[in-house]
Amino acid sequence: WQNPALEGMHDIYYGTALPPNRVPIPLLRPDHRIGDPYLRCDPDKVVAVVETDAPDRNLPFAPPDASAKAIAEHLLEFLAHEVTKGRLPSSLLPIQSGVGNIANAVLTGLVDGPFHDLTAYTEVIQDGMLDLMDAGRLRMASATAFSLSPDAAKRINDEMVRYRSKMILRPQEISNHPELIRRLGCLAMNGLIEADIYGNVNSTCVMGSRIQNGIGGSGDFARNAFISIFMTPSTAKGGAISAIVPQVSHVDHIMQDVAVLVTEQGLADLRGLPPKQRAALVIERCAHPDYRDGLRDYYERALRGAYGRHAPSLPGEALSWHQRFMEHGTMRTG
Repeated sequence: WQNPALEGMHDIYYGTALPPNRVPIPLLRPDHRIGDPYLRCDPDKVVAVVETDAPDRNLPFAPPDASAKAIAEHLLEFLAHEVTKGRLPSSLLPIQSGVGNIANAVLTGLVDGPFHDLTAYTEVIQDGMLDLMDAGRLRMASATAFSLSPDAAKRINDEMVRYRSKMILRPQEISNHPELIRRLGCLAMNGLIEADIYGNVNSTCVMGSRIQNGIGGSGDFARNAFISIFMTPSTAKGGAISAIVPQVSHVDHIMQDVAVLVTEQGLADLRGLPPKQRAALVIERCAHPDYRDGLRDYYERALRGAYGRHAPSLPGEALSWHQRFMEHGTMRTG
């Protein structure tokens, strides 16, 4: 089923080594090739080759809803502001995007943004990146794999000759290499399940225990990106769950690795802020109005009654929102 024009798209680097024999990986740009176009494999190890005409089994992405569009608008406004302030070039820095409907909607939103000559240094290529390529906005995408809807998979397969010059596929140890992510200055944009008022992020487990998805490469990019951005609708389950909570029920990314939080309500730029300033900003900018008063009430009482003043917390109450949902099916108090 795969188009033969895939041949030559890959860049397999064999220069990594175990300590103490490691040397710098000579990758300076997302469009830089440093390896071979093939995986090396001893033919004597091949038992059989199974031919198939079956396409990859992928699910379609939901079309961007009003919430996803609002998140994209907030993020585009933020990036344009960073360019105006001289903190980002007009072509931005290499984009990394997590997998999912929100991340894909943000990529699609870049089609109508003011940025040109974009590049991507990411783990997965999604539909939105194809849209950026078709619009002439994305010059090159470096990744490890495709995560495409059935329609987009057919589209890229039918037109592989056109797309192959705009993509490089690398091993994950290169696409997610911390030093390369930091060197290239990636803009990391990933989704989350919940964030707390201080910016700690849970991206894997609903109510702390039920796994929704894996952490993927979000940790590699969040810690090492030039700007680490996490985005989500402010509520889930028809409003029964707040994505902004007093304390996350599971921690995948600590607050020191989270620079920006975005919901459809707004964007909180947390860079350089101490925990108490982060809390005030997250509540006002990112929380849904249905839960904002409850978060303010918790935070004000934590300021008065916490054991310490650095990141005020009420341990006996911090996870009560999750307990309320598990007992009553909603985090709402009314």
